[in-house]
Amino acid sequence: MFGEKISVYNPASPPTMIISQVRPKTSILDKSLSKKRGEVSLSCYTLLFSELVQYCQNKVHTVPELQNKLCDLGQEVGIKLIDLYFVRERNCKRETKLLHMLLFIKTTLWKGLFGKEADKLEHANDDERIYYIIEKEPLVNKYISVPKDKGSLNCAMFIAGIVEGILNAAGFMAKVTAHWHKGTTYMVQFEESVIVKDKQLDEK
Repeated sequence: MFGEKISVYNPASPPTMIISQVRPKTSILDKSLSKKRGEVSLSCYTLLFSELVQYCQNKVHTVPELQNKLCDLGQEVGIKLIDLYFVRERNCKRETKLLHMLLFIKTTLWKGLFGKEADKLEHANDDERIYYIIEKEPLVNKYISVPKDKGSLNCAMFIAGIVEGILNAAGFMAKVTAHWHKGTTYMVQFEESVIVKDKQLDEK
């Protein structure tokens, strides 16, 4: 355990956050002809995330350790989301192209988790292995108050972990980190083998 506690507060009039949910039905007659999305109040979400951050904080001693812990938990979520989107909703059809996979994350995944797309997807000019997903105001940081002694902490490492878990589970091996730049920038660095395989698919 270390330092002053990180505080997370609920807004006075919280909107809602849209997330994907799949609930078992007892009868076929109960099933709607169109899929519906569940809604979780933002106040409930911030409370749960606050408890998650406090839990992680009590297990570590430094900011890097806390961010790594959040990333590890995010990866577990990402691995489960692969099943939700590709197995249940897309009949096991997975993306094989790197760019298509990143666009799926920027659009479909972000909408499912946060009700909107990520703001930008960019490719590094000096390294073909690196892409950037940019989000001006991540929901996980919106109501976070970071103490001065933890000024470098970015709780969006939890989201970085989700993205990393999804990519790795889908066969696009990568390391994802969250950085304070243009709001929050998720740097996705793929292994060289992923780039080589993607180029081979282009040649077919």
